[in-house]
Amino acid sequence: MNDETPDIRPATRPGDASPQAEPVGEGKAVKRKRSKVSAKAATAALEARIGYKFADPTLLATAFTHVSALKPTRKRGDKRGDSYQRLEFLGDRVLGLVVSDMLYRAFPNADEGELSKRLADLVRKESCADVAKLLGLADDIKLGAVGAGASARLRKSVLGDICEAVIGAIFLDGGYAAAAEFVTGNWTERMHKHRRPLRDPKTMLQEWAQAKGLPTPVYREIERTGPHHDPQFRVAVDLPGFAPAEGIGGSKRAAEKVAASVMIEREGVGGNDR
Repeated sequence: MNDETPDIRPATRPGDASPQAEPVGEGKAVKRKRSKVSAKAATAALEARIGYKFADPTLLATAFTHVSALKPTRKRGDKRGDSYQRLEFLGDRVLGLVVSDMLYRAFPNADEGELSKRLADLVRKESCADVAKLLGLADDIKLGAVGAGASARLRKSVLGDICEAVIGAIFLDGGYAAAAEFVTGNWTERMHKHRRPLRDPKTMLQEWAQAKGLPTPVYREIERTGPHHDPQFRVAVDLPGFAPAEGIGGSKRAAEKVAASVMIEREGVGGNDR
């Protein structure tokens, strides 16, 4: 009789399945489920910030997809149509229409020229980027492998485009009324806070001086500082009977505009204008 203990390790017997196979399969399924739940939660959080729930979430995803995140296919080497660019084109037009309507109703005494200037200021890329920043949309932009530094710069440069793409996506998903609600909610306060001179400040100051019978304002450079490649100019503007006003800028013209703006603000030039 053999007193040796028999080898009864089931995991090594031929034909036996690995005891780890089933748990691994379950782990992958759980990960996929968690990934879907996480994606839905992220979409819901983004919709909450935007203030609109999409019936077709793929429109929202497209609005945030930069062309660098897309992979070319054999049939279609260029997949720009799957990025935000087409939605941006549409959203730009919708934004212009909605803001034009807002301005028309808010400023009944403004002529076509003033309305056009106000419109241009409100729909420019910088204004759209400001709205996107307030909504916290930068981190939701989908980019390809462009590097950390390039990624930060790219997100900043396309923020205005993404905002317009979101408007286009809302328009396609919910119609004009939904898009108008989004624009109205994010541009009304900006429209009424608008106090930037609608004309060049130097032109405004000169016209005001002429209306008072004064000579043309004179600008003089007071100081230039900084390196040659990045100078700073300090300029003063003089008008008889008024204290000089000073401005600083990266060029003489920029400094002159600031100086004119300072005098305009100080003397209440255009204070009765809307």
